[in-house]
Amino acid sequence: MSSRRLAKRIRRIVGTTAVVLLSVCWISVRAQTSPPTKSPPSSQPTPDEKHNDDVDFGMREDDARTRLALKAEKKAYEEHVSRAKEALEIAEGLKRTYQTAKVLNAADQKKLERLEKLTRRIRNEVGGSQGEADPKDLPKTFDEGVSQLADEAKELCDRVEKTPRRVVSTSIIDQANKLIALIEYLRGTRD
Repeated sequence: MSSRRLAKRIRRIVGTTAVVLLSVCWISVRAQTSPPTKSPPSSQPTPDEKHNDDVDFGMREDDARTRLALKAEKKAYEEHVSRAKEALEIAEGLKRTYQTAKVLNAADQKKLERLEKLTRRIRNEVGGSQGEADPKDLPKTFDEGVSQLADEAKELCDRVEKTPRRVVSTSIIDQANKLIALIEYLRGTRD
């Protein structure tokens, strides 16, 4: 045999032996490693998982409805508080006007009507209904009534601001009924 042939044959044997050894090593390493476990679910699904998972659109829809309902409720509460503040402003304005002129003119009577409507709405929104104020709570004179008007409106405004949403407050209802009775007395519609 020539030396070239012998060198070729040796290379072939070495090459084949190397391939066999690498295969045996790869098989033994593969056998020693544990089978792959699924990784814990990540926050971002893989493209394959996107198609396999069932998406619950109902839950997202419920969350959106809840958020909208809370926004609407918060807006209604803010409007409720602003009505109480407006009632206070009207009552204080009527007191100042009466102190300077000692009479309530037609424009002031309209303000009294507006004050009564605001107070009734405040009372109704907290779950109240028509109630009778105790006649002993009514003032003896018209002057006392006008000055008491601002105090009662201030008390109502404070109670509305301090009462959280979703609360039926009997103190607000009672205070609103007192203020309504006082307004009716000042307008002459209450005996």
